Amino acid sequence: MTSVMTREGDKKAKGETTAGRDVLGSFAPLFAKLNDDVLFGEVWSRESQLSPRDRSLLTVASLMASGIFDQSFSHHLAKAKENGVTKAEIAEALTHLAFYGGWPKAWAAFRLAKEIWGDDEAMGFPRGGIFPIGELNSAYAEYFVGKSYLKPLTATGLPVYNVTFEPSCRNNWHIHKAASGGGQILLCILGKGWYQEWGRAPRALNPGDAIVIPAGVKHWHGAAKGSWFSHLALEVPGEGAASEWLEPVSDIEYEGLHHDKAQPSGEG
Repeated sequence: MTSVMTREGDKKAKGETTAGRDVLGSFAPLFAKLNDDVLFGEVWSRESQLSPRDRSLLTVASLMASGIFDQSFSHHLAKAKENGVTKAEIAEALTHLAFYGGWPKAWAAFRLAKEIWGDDEAMGFPRGGIFPIGELNSAYAEYFVGKSYLKPLTATGLPVYNVTFEPSCRNNWHIHKAASGGGQILLCILGKGWYQEWGRAPRALNPGDAIVIPAGVKHWHGAAKGSWFSHLALEVPGEGAASEWLEPVSDIEYEGLHHDKAQPSGEG
């Protein structure tokens, strides 16, 4: 599903920061370069000493203690969520900081944090996922029935994405093409889903299931009715790899899956 999401020049998909150049590139090019290439390109990427999650918590604490509650604070709260900080953890962190940074500052911080972590509650997204949900997958919405969310987990090497489907969301029939190699591996991590290859029975998916999709196989995958679903998508290296998107999975086809016609989880 996601091999086309690694299109050349898509810096955001690769995890690169361009905020400095986007906002201040012509006004303060040196500052923009230091912001994008040094602060976020080097300091934030140093995982050998501190993880991105640790850096997010430190940054949130520093900004709160300084009384900075502008757009940058909201950005770093959202970044903390992307880096795996849960609602319970940010609430505990801000409560702790209130005694050192100030009670009114904690109130201001909580108002912003509630806006960011409250989105998951409003959507009904289940707790327990160890990977961030990412952003609404609007760039590829035309290939999905329902809403999906995408979070790139690697910036270099083997492309790995966390793909999350809202209940009943599924992608279109599609084929991963390659002159040699290629294909995709799905590792199911949360909720219940479906996978089906053309001409074969659908397979119910649960956390812990793994699907190996060879290049050239027409297939689709997505969430079960009434359940959110997340899987990691690993792109198998291949020559000339690309995805061909085809027709949607019709409502009739999809509804038919929920009437005891599918194989149980396992090799199918």
